Amino acid sequence: MAGKQEGYFNWMFGVHEPDFYGALDVDSGKSILFIPRLPEEYTIFMGRIKSTDEFKKYYAVDEVYYVDEKILTFCSRYTYLFDFIIYLELVQKSIQFCFSRVLKTPLEIEVMRYVNKISSDAHKMVMQKLKPGMYEYQGEAIFLDYCYFVGGSRAEGYTCICASGVNGAILHYGHAGAPNDKKIESGELCLFDMGAKYAGYTADITVTFPISKKFTDDQKAVYNAVLNARNAVIAALKPGVSWVDMHRLSLEVILTDLKKYGVLVGDVDEMIQKGIGAILMPHGLGHFLGCDVHDVGGYLEGHPPRPSEPGFSRLRTARKMLAGMVVTVEPGCYFNDVILEKTLKDENLSKFFNKDVLNRMKTCGNVRIEDDVLITKDGCEVLTDVPRTVEEIEEYLAKDLKLDMHSLIKSSV
Repeated sequence: MAGKQEGYFNWMFGVHEPDFYGALDVDSGKSILFIPRLPEEYTIFMGRIKSTDEFKKYYAVDEVYYVDEKILTFCSRYTYLFDFIIYLELVQKSIQFCFSRVLKTPLEIEVMRYVNKISSDAHKMVMQKLKPGMYEYQGEAIFLDYCYFVGGSRAEGYTCICASGVNGAILHYGHAGAPNDKKIESGELCLFDMGAKYAGYTADITVTFPISKKFTDDQKAVYNAVLNARNAVIAALKPGVSWVDMHRLSLEVILTDLKKYGVLVGDVDEMIQKGIGAILMPHGLGHFLGCDVHDVGGYLEGHPPRPSEPGFSRLRTARKMLAGMVVTVEPGCYFNDVILEKTLKDENLSKFFNKDVLNRMKTCGNVRIEDDVLITKDGCEVLTDVPRTVEEIEEYLAKDLKLDMHSLIKSSV
């Protein structure tokens, strides 16, 4: 364990400490923890050593043993056969665990509502505090400070993406080679993708907002295209709906709106077939969410395989929705110079673009809108709570709320 517990182990046992092992008797439901036998010196550097009884009570398991007390080995000419059988059983159990992790229990949903609230409020704090001339990493610092100070969330679910201007076209910006270190200039859009992690569960939220508090007309056109896609998907999401169809719907809405604005020309269905949607939105609509930000269960035996069409091949699942699933809905539109330069050299693709309008739009910024959504028995519930429409964002940015984290603790916890 380096900073946070592995997803499956956290899901099954909720253990915080490193070097623990666990076993679960699937037939009886008996749970067993195996804890490390620690040396006396541990107390000097790490604190008091808890007993097996203390761990049994704290983690609500049936039995607790030291790791060195329970060792099972196979020593015979059939060892390899036994190993192979065990391997097959583990693979089968792993598939079953994936199925189980995809559908959230009421208690899991309660935790995910909380981590969404904290993350949503932290995003709103960033929107209020960030100003032109500040650096991207300062937005990250504000977010992390709020999540920990107010929400008790010590870890983030993933590396924060705090992109401004052209950096918004880099999908996983914020990594070690591009560590959110650009100065945010007046007039730019900020695309901030950040989520806290609490009690082992992660939020994943993206907001896009103008640092100068007002969208330009071009920025507004791109933002509304993405927002309309987000709204269309959320209106359609319910059990039985295909995630592939939802991705297609998001592309149809974005491309249709950009065509109306004059960025694109031609037939929208042909655009999708030729991969124009994948050029402007080079990622899938979203993914499962839970203990991991890209949670398990996307492609399992007995479910639809990964699509092969341009853009659709990047979907993290092709499954039909079930009540209890939590997914991210994150349509986007990006003007990546490298991709567009290559596209415009291909006459089969360049014919769909109005180059004069495109060249102007490339400077307006990049947009992603991401919400965490619970599939319910007859529709869906958006767990995220941040300003979404252009009007809501501009009104929120115009307010001088004088937010102070000390005064917000009681209302948030």
